[in-house]
Amino acid sequence: MNDMVNAYRSSKAAGAEYASPHQLISMLFDSALERLARAMGHAERGEVAAKGECIGRVILILDNLQDSLDREAGDGSIAANLADLYDYMMRRLTEANLRSDPAIMAEVHELLAGLAEAWRAIGAEVDAPAGNGGNPPRPPESA
Repeated sequence: MNDMVNAYRSSKAAGAEYASPHQLISMLFDSALERLARAMGHAERGEVAAKGECIGRVILILDNLQDSLDREAGDGSIAANLADLYDYMMRRLTEANLRSDPAIMAEVHELLAGLAEAWRAIGAEVDAPAGNGGNPPRPPESA
């Protein structure tokens, strides 16, 4: 889980330290989607270095998502399928980067958006901490 926090902190997001594991995954999806959209814009404008940097960050996020899978849950098939999908997206993004192909980036963006939507759909059940009225934990107050 620390790798996920570090990956998200690298995208300079506030609040990751106090987020639940489910919220961290949502934040990672959001960051990946944002960076991928930026990469598509950079590719269209011919900004090769910026495009490569954004795609590299998305690949790092996907790698962290893949590493965070609980392969022991259930019969392991969901984790295995997600691992394969993350691997596919990382390979496609590598190809998209080499070809500066916004169509491949759009394909991966669509796949990621679908995963993010499905993840959020289960969020209300997971994110509601018991005994806190469903509110996220608050940061400690300074003295």
